[in-house]
Amino acid sequence: MSAATTRSRTPDRLCAEAVELARAAAEEAAAPGSVGEHVSVVAEGDRVVTHFFECTDAGYRGWRWAVTVARASRAKVVTLDETVLLPGPDALLAPEWVPWSERLRPGDMGPGDLLPTEADDLRLEPGYSGEDAPPPNSVVSEEVRDLADAEDVAFTDRVTVPERGSITSVAEELGMRRARVLSRYGLHTAADRWDEAFGAKTPMAQAAPASCVSCGFLMKIGGSLGQAFGVCANEFGPADGRLVSLSYGCGGHSEAAVMPKPPRPAPPVLDSMGADAFPLRPDAESGSVPVAELPEQDLGHS
Repeated sequence: MSAATTRSRTPDRLCAEAVELARAAAEEAAAPGSVGEHVSVVAEGDRVVTHFFECTDAGYRGWRWAVTVARASRAKVVTLDETVLLPGPDALLAPEWVPWSERLRPGDMGPGDLLPTEADDLRLEPGYSGEDAPPPNSVVSEEVRDLADAEDVAFTDRVTVPERGSITSVAEELGMRRARVLSRYGLHTAADRWDEAFGAKTPMAQAAPASCVSCGFLMKIGGSLGQAFGVCANEFGPADGRLVSLSYGCGGHSEAAVMPKPPRPAPPVLDSMGADAFPLRPDAESGSVPVAELPEQDLGHS
């Protein structure tokens, strides 16, 4: 029988009248003064009834005390079944619990914080160490896994120098001699994340005069991601020191607007060897000054 059919029944009369019995049970289980008014009565089954009381505790707003009472067949005495605190329709509930690995966001880690990775992390895959088994100090080795719960245990890195010319030495030179390396899934998720922040679809790239692939401030990176990403080295750009997509761009492109050199004026020429004559009065034959206005003697001389 469904719960909807069960709750649609008419409550048992003797059980529905046992309000004081239910209140006494709720007050015994709750803190003093936290049991409020009687809210409703719900039939749970044959001769089984639940009484609901308001919870006046400030920390449980909208919650209700639920007291279930019952009586046996042909019995006149109502007995107590259970008392619980249940959320009501408008109860204040805590958010759904989320594991810490899903709550973590970029930038949450601080100095001294440790972020463990699972042994089967999809972003990583076993690297090539030159041996079938991982090194003893690896996080995926059986020795470390067995001693994970031990206290006051310090692990010392044991670095072995591979033989020159061996496959192990070549793997070390290529950066592959590690316990785990990025998997293809890890590469794709990282590329999607970086392209979302500094990619072709960003507003900065849409308004840029050219893309980063032709910019002189772009620094190339190695590996397979070097075919699509690089590091910006323009101190005035918005992505200085960041990994940017080759299709990204900004107004700081090296060839966006090459400024012409300002014109330099010719240096002044100073002639300190000769002397120029400056007359104290205008020439009478020039016609610029009437003869009557000319002074009789030189100014300042007798």
